[in-house]
Amino acid sequence: MLIPPKLSLYIHFPWCVSKCPYCDFNSHALKDPLNEKQYNQALIQDLQQDLPNVWGRTVNTIFMGGGTPSLFSANAMQQLMQQVRALLPLRPDAEVTMEVNPGSNEFDDFSGYLNAGINRLSFGIQSLDDQQLQTLKRIHTSDQSIDAVRQAKKSGYNNYNLDMMFGLPNQNMAAAKDDLMRLIELEPTHISYYQLTIEANTLFAVKTPKNLPDLELQHDMFLQGQDILSAHGYEQYEVSAYAKPNKQSEHNMNYWQFGDYLGIGAGAHSKITLGHNNQIQRQTKQKHPQSYLKNAETNQRVVETRVLDESTLPFEFLLNALRLKQAFSWDKYQATTGLPATSIKQTFNDHIPQEWYQMDDKQLQLTPQGFLMSDEILKNFI
Repeated sequence: MLIPPKLSLYIHFPWCVSKCPYCDFNSHALKDPLNEKQYNQALIQDLQQDLPNVWGRTVNTIFMGGGTPSLFSANAMQQLMQQVRALLPLRPDAEVTMEVNPGSNEFDDFSGYLNAGINRLSFGIQSLDDQQLQTLKRIHTSDQSIDAVRQAKKSGYNNYNLDMMFGLPNQNMAAAKDDLMRLIELEPTHISYYQLTIEANTLFAVKTPKNLPDLELQHDMFLQGQDILSAHGYEQYEVSAYAKPNKQSEHNMNYWQFGDYLGIGAGAHSKITLGHNNQIQRQTKQKHPQSYLKNAETNQRVVETRVLDESTLPFEFLLNALRLKQAFSWDKYQATTGLPATSIKQTFNDHIPQEWYQMDDKQLQLTPQGFLMSDEILKNFI
């Protein structure tokens, strides 16, 4: 029988002031006044119907993503958190993260968010070069980013992530280094440092920016970033995640360790272990905000349900686990998938270069070279 792992709650807020051309997340430009009460009500209706799948289980982390959750007022977040606590057992010291865009009209009073129980913030900085921000069609400036972080610190926040991209148009090694050094000066506890990628179904896929760095230069920027962040006390624990000691994102770690998460909100995804029937189930909610609002209190809010089986579980597990630098144990693999280690050992032995991984009777870990080649490794399990 499968033993349910740690449980997290993901809450999706689908609106932004404007849609970024590189973004492939479920986000929609806000055209009408934001109806906080209506959306909060829909979230709670959605959650109430999902409760039977997680009865009695404690929620360890909450992540509010988007879109731009910080468009919602501190008062609306206070009311939402109160209702969530009334429905779900929330660990007293649960990590509760909210994504924030740093434009002056994209967040409310930070002390109000903190009083609501949101104890960690994640800022979508992306760059501190104003020319690059214009290229990325961001609606904030570097000064606004710096001011927003300072406001949060003044309000009492001491745990926050900053997102930054590299591999931007016309960016060279010196510019990438300068951008990252300026970010480090803001003293975040966590940094997400990732490459600009051109995703399908985005505006950049239709009209790709000119003069993007080539693959070799992007690789050099990645390695430069690793060295700089390590020198400043940030440990890389995932492909694009770096943290000060004991400041890793517990919520994201739960994803990568194949934990469970309940997703509510427009376009939210769930992965839940159903111990009573020994199944792992994935669900997806209605993506468009209006369709979600219309169907939030009915079964129609769910647009896809699928059960993972022996043909899909190895890939699903490795898709997350191989993002981490740390090893995973065969005991962990068997406990969370119900499958024996042999279901993936043979593929590694037969198809993966030996210099990419280290494997014994207890665990598997990628080498530094294999860590950079994790996408190639995964292709063998699709």
